Amino acid sequence: MKKIYITLIYLVALVKFSDAQQNDIMPQSEIYEWPKDAAVKQKLESWQDKKFGMIIHWGLYAVPGIIESWSICSEDWIDRDSTIKYEDYKKWYWGFSEKFNPTKFNPEQWAKAGKSAGMKYLVFTTKHHDGFAMFDTKQSDFSIAKGPFANNPRKDVAKYVFEAFRKENFMIGAYFSKPDWHSQYYWWDKYATANRNNNYDIRKNPWRWNQFKSFTQNQIGELMNNYGSIDILWLDGGWVRPRASVNKEVLSWGAPIPDWSQDIDMPKIAADARKAQPGLIVVDRTVHGQFENYQTPEQKIPETQLDYPWESCMTLGGAWGFVANDRYKPAREVVHKLVEIVAKGGSLLLGIGPKADGTLPDNVIARLGEVGQWTAKNGAAIYGTRITKNYHDGQNWFTQSKDGKTVYGISLVDNNPVKEISWKGSIPKKGTAITLLSNNQKIKWKLVDGKVHFDFPKTDEHIALAFSFTPETQ
Repeated sequence: MKKIYITLIYLVALVKFSDAQQNDIMPQSEIYEWPKDAAVKQKLESWQDKKFGMIIHWGLYAVPGIIESWSICSEDWIDRDSTIKYEDYKKWYWGFSEKFNPTKFNPEQWAKAGKSAGMKYLVFTTKHHDGFAMFDTKQSDFSIAKGPFANNPRKDVAKYVFEAFRKENFMIGAYFSKPDWHSQYYWWDKYATANRNNNYDIRKNPWRWNQFKSFTQNQIGELMNNYGSIDILWLDGGWVRPRASVNKEVLSWGAPIPDWSQDIDMPKIAADARKAQPGLIVVDRTVHGQFENYQTPEQKIPETQLDYPWESCMTLGGAWGFVANDRYKPAREVVHKLVEIVAKGGSLLLGIGPKADGTLPDNVIARLGEVGQWTAKNGAAIYGTRITKNYHDGQNWFTQSKDGKTVYGISLVDNNPVKEISWKGSIPKKGTAITLLSNNQKIKWKLVDGKVHFDFPKTDEHIALAFSFTPETQ
């Protein structure tokens, strides 16, 4: 019976939770405030050169292959089998801490796959909302380093992930969930877990919340002090915030808002983190101000160009973590999204999920390699670029070099053959040629009624044609 029971839960979780993630999505903030710290501005400038990153969700949820953490939340958009008691479900989920034993853990494989795709920075999930730490925290026994993987020399998983990606010259980011659903200081067993928020009145239990604040600050302190150079602290769980910061924008999400303030003292967290990591980029998602150093629209691209730092975080497949038989976006779709995002001034943070054994699925590696075939030839139009005024016309997107002396055009190729490329604006300088990035081919162009035209060159390019030219005005 036990085997059938668990299998039933697995199938329900796999099928139903995969369709429910929209209630979990963190939207784009409406306000941006530039940081005042010169070192942070400098780090942001360097980050804006990277353009393409990898976010890795890996935790207990990889064992059954279900949606990350959210299945243990009790909000009404999460659809569990009504024959399974909620408390039994949580016990089943927590129990994976005794089964998660990634003996094939291979962060070098992950880093090489990311590099092959043309990715330049990493955000690794050190702890998701379920509270299971993917690092050797001293604040809790609920971590990868305390279960069946405890005797493995690489039990301090985050350390080896960060090291592997540093060796491939990635900027390093640590994802950390502000809420912790396993902590008795957040979800207290005295009460039921009604929703994603802490489940007790902080105003009546200040000691317990102060314990949670210390717990959170200490865990972030461990990450900032014990794991080498960190460039980005990427904080998720935007509902954990000062009550005063809840505005119409936050209320529009439809997420439950308690009457009390879930304030964890971000000024102290940021100050302490930057003592250990000068210039650290802090991304307190959706909480406006000095600690949201770049915005993070999720699973979408802003409608228009933005002139401040931002990234779109999107999944390669249908889920953030590993789900068996997941459907992965074609390389063309990934590249087209990357191009649009960069032309609009942002970066693409692409999500992948390793399997429970610690390796990437073969089809993920293959797909990243396909993306890399394009970025390897056309990366000049992406990396280190900045926005240009005339950034879009039809299937054509444009970026420019930092000094403005070179404009890059990228014409998206779909399944229909293209005979001619044309656009308005972004006119090349008279007497100069357009250069195809993939093979340095010089292309003649003409100007007709204020519109640039040239014949589609002879090339095997089937994703996007990238080219450069000297603009008419600099």
